[in-house]
Amino acid sequence: CKPEKSQTTDLEVNTLYTLLLPTGFTPPDIPADNQLTEERVALGKLLFHDTRLSIDNSISCASCHLQSLAFADEVPFSFGINNAEGLRNAPSLANVAWQERLFADGGVPNLEMQVIAPLHDPVEMGHHIPDIVAQLKQDPTIQHMSQLAYGREFDTFVITRAIATFERTIISGQSRYDQYLYQGNEAALSQAEKNGMDLFFSEQTQCGNCHSGFMLSDMTFQNIGLYDEYEDIGRERISLDPMDNGKFKVPSLRNVGLTAPYMHDGSLETLEEVVLHFENGGVGHPNQSELIAPFELTEIERQDLIAFLNSLTDETLLSNSAYAP
Repeated sequence: CKPEKSQTTDLEVNTLYTLLLPTGFTPPDIPADNQLTEERVALGKLLFHDTRLSIDNSISCASCHLQSLAFADEVPFSFGINNAEGLRNAPSLANVAWQERLFADGGVPNLEMQVIAPLHDPVEMGHHIPDIVAQLKQDPTIQHMSQLAYGREFDTFVITRAIATFERTIISGQSRYDQYLYQGNEAALSQAEKNGMDLFFSEQTQCGNCHSGFMLSDMTFQNIGLYDEYEDIGRERISLDPMDNGKFKVPSLRNVGLTAPYMHDGSLETLEEVVLHFENGGVGHPNQSELIAPFELTEIERQDLIAFLNSLTDETLLSNSAYAP
């Protein structure tokens, strides 16, 4: 790739960063003012792991998005500053470059804007970007990397765009499911996993209607009948439409075997509990999706379906040194 010169100075040169797309993936949309470069990704990774982004220097982005768990967390609600409990289950950041309308309620339109929310949230990091900038711009390394990446002093523009750039490089598409489906490796899945895949995409379960495409999500917002009354009203918080009560964004199921507990509130602890919920057809909330209807599985079929879900784990993601501090 030819190097891309900074838009703001001729003194520094940015080297274009090439995303290595897994087979079957389409290129993500990258903002024109935040193209991927090696220098921007490097700065974003440094900031992603920097606890100085929190008011008490205790929490970084990586604290709640663990690489060993596909950049998700292992508790229903992650803990922020002062050991305060968060409000929703931390989602995986794998393949976030393809995500539309960030957060479970879709309240933020892009990654650059998303960065601001946890920094300012009093429960999560409890800080303010102007104060973060004032502190980190005193760091010679940060200042130098900012000039290399964006041709400007470290500021709010840089912090939001650098972190977003790094997050766009977190790509997962090397699971055994991918090897079977996209790379033609018939031996990548066991017979039980193949049976489970057939069930997943069948009319009987209808899982594949919402968990579709290479993301295994159609990015819509659905009420799956988890509760009669939702303490967290979901998409309604953004749209103010009562018809959106209890609706949350359909999550990607990639690496789902690593991201327990499940649902927006972490209320289901295991994949078996998740499957049983859908088998039972939900509780019948007025906004419940018409796709959520009871079906019956034998114990063997249930275990086959769970086996398939576990085949979506991408082991290479967990050990990729490109994401480590």
